[in-house]
Amino acid sequence: MSESFEPLQIEVWKPDSAQLATDLEMLGGVLHASVAAGASVSFIQPFSHADAIAFWRETALPTVEAGTCSVLVARRAGQIVGTVQLDLATPPNQPHRAEVKKLLVHPNERRSGIARVLMLVLEDHAREVNRTLLTLDTASGHAEQLYLSLGYVGVGIIPGYSRRPDSPELEGTTVMYKELVPHGSVSRSG
Repeated sequence: MSESFEPLQIEVWKPDSAQLATDLEMLGGVLHASVAAGASVSFIQPFSHADAIAFWRETALPTVEAGTCSVLVARRAGQIVGTVQLDLATPPNQPHRAEVKKLLVHPNERRSGIARVLMLVLEDHAREVNRTLLTLDTASGHAEQLYLSLGYVGVGIIPGYSRRPDSPELEGTTVMYKELVPHGSVSRSG
């Protein structure tokens, strides 16, 4: 996959009945390959491709259809190679906040800038839906550098937060946030 020189296209996923089965298959492929490669995104092995498709069909798709979650996808040559979710289901006293979830890039496409581009487009999308505070948690020791380079602030580490995907060992999670400044505005810090 990574040898392709096709341009990357990022879009907010709009489930289309004609394309839905194909998209679910590709999203399932990215999730399955990511978990098999050690991504700590709520699932543990054994985790089949069918399990991954079921997650997208039974858990993610209903939230997208309900408008409580946005899914962004990165496509190269028509194939989904990465994805990230913006969870918009916040309590009534937090309409300005959203949670970043499940940033995934197919292992064959990693280290090509897809995660960074997905996050930048996700931040623009968050602004469009009037969200000014993003929160996330990430398995400690993995993606913190990416998030820090994008301006996220680490709040702390919760030790023993979740099981590793490939063993019963527990790992910590790093909690982070970012305040979004509307385009064209001056940030609070200067």
